[in-house]
Amino acid sequence: MSAVLPVDSAKQPSSPVWLQRLSAMDRAQRMRLAVGAVLLVGVLIAAVLYGRQADYRVLFANLSDKDGGAIVAQLTQMNVPYKYSEGGGAIMIPSDRVHDVRLRLATQGLPKGSITGFELMDNSRFGMTQFQERLNFQRGLEGELTRSIQSLSSVQSARVHLALPNQNGFFREQQKPSASVLISLYPGRVLDRAQLAGIVHLVASSVPELAPSAVSVLDDTGKLLSSTPDGAQSGEFDAQQLQYVQQIEQQYTRRVMEMLEPIVGRNNVKAQVTADVDFSQTESTAEQFRPNQAPDASAIRSQQVMETSGNTSTTATGAAGAVANQPPGPSAAPINGANPAPTAAGQQQANESGTRKRESTTNYEVDKTVKVTRAGRGTVKRLSAAVVVNYQSSQERGKTVTKALSAEQLERMTALVRESIGFNKERGDSVNLMNAPFQVETQAVEQTPLWRQPETLDLARSFAWPVGLFLFGALVLLGLVRPAFKNLASGAPARSKAAGGTLDALEAEAPQRPALPPPSRTAAPAPPTEEQLRLEDARVLTRENPMAVAHIIKSWVNGDAA
Repeated sequence: MSAVLPVDSAKQPSSPVWLQRLSAMDRAQRMRLAVGAVLLVGVLIAAVLYGRQADYRVLFANLSDKDGGAIVAQLTQMNVPYKYSEGGGAIMIPSDRVHDVRLRLATQGLPKGSITGFELMDNSRFGMTQFQERLNFQRGLEGELTRSIQSLSSVQSARVHLALPNQNGFFREQQKPSASVLISLYPGRVLDRAQLAGIVHLVASSVPELAPSAVSVLDDTGKLLSSTPDGAQSGEFDAQQLQYVQQIEQQYTRRVMEMLEPIVGRNNVKAQVTADVDFSQTESTAEQFRPNQAPDASAIRSQQVMETSGNTSTTATGAAGAVANQPPGPSAAPINGANPAPTAAGQQQANESGTRKRESTTNYEVDKTVKVTRAGRGTVKRLSAAVVVNYQSSQERGKTVTKALSAEQLERMTALVRESIGFNKERGDSVNLMNAPFQVETQAVEQTPLWRQPETLDLARSFAWPVGLFLFGALVLLGLVRPAFKNLASGAPARSKAAGGTLDALEAEAPQRPALPPPSRTAAPAPPTEEQLRLEDARVLTRENPMAVAHIIKSWVNGDAA
């Protein structure tokens, strides 16, 4: 005896497939599916936000606190996102808005800078005293000089102090102005002598009646960089002299290297030249007197001739007085010529007039030579050259063999070195050339692993977020979402069969009936009927899912509707 439960599937309310599958899942599977969906949505949102994140660039760097606060306040009003770099040394904004924001801030006068120049004079108010005007002018001049000095590539910051005394109407009591400059350089940079001289003359030329000797330049360690006016006589070590010596030595060394490298090869010769330079400045004066020369070859400085004549029998006549005491007039005789011989008429006149006396005094120029000698500064007193040449290498039977140079080759190289430096034996120059094998030190180059190279680290940092989001999303998708959907797809048919969707009835065990004769062997087996198929399905369900069958029977016993 069998019982069949007819089920009218058309009368049951139909529901979506996904809702049926979701209702067929247990509570744990539903929780896993919900958590996986939430995490997957979070990963998608994070990926979208990271993709929309702008690239930040530096807007301004090395700003003062006042300018930084003003710029940040203005960026907040402009609704521009910003952030600080590591250490807070720069303000960064999105790269696509850098130029626009800079121009808009420039129209508002930002950044103003902590150094104020002559713009202080624009804020002159009514009733300002003369002292305040002079003070503002001095502060403005100091600010302008500071800006000019900071424009140098090696100067990081600078401060200028000017001492401008009050001038009065008395010229002798007027004081000269002076200036002090404190500079701070960037790490690893220095100022040469030309740059220091340029700073000194810049300050001196900007202040009226300011001498360059009255400008002092100091660095951030307190070292005086500018030379004092009496630096040449103070005897202190001058860095400029050391630089001059180094330039001379480098010049001679380069000459030796350029002469020997084409012969022995590159990196096979080492040379060092030492120069003894005399920076002392001497001045000598000498007077030389030559011996007396002949009268014809000498130069007459002055000559005086005096002649007197008189008669012993003749008495002196004439009035006594000043006229009688006057000296005789100058002689008309030639200076360098010989005195003419007396004639007979002159001798007779002399005898008649009485006695005659003639005196001649001649002064000659003294021969003197005055010689002034001034020795120049920076004169090379002595040169010493030391040259080392590597052994000569050659290929013999496929091997590299080194051997010393011959004495003739060494002598030729020594002669070349002497000619290249201008060897002077009288000056005491020396040249020493030695042939020795060079020691080649092989240093093992440490290969940085690929994963520790800076380029690899930067690339990893740039791809860390995208790759991390992708892996996390794949883990959520494969670990939570996919198993939940898989369980949903596999459990739905079994649940529908248990609910009676494909079964219309359940037959009880077949009762005992009398045996029937077996069918003929020649006859073909009859196809199973619909009832037999249902009965076979019920048996399969009983074997595979006994709990569902027990639940159905329990509902029958209780009288519940199918």
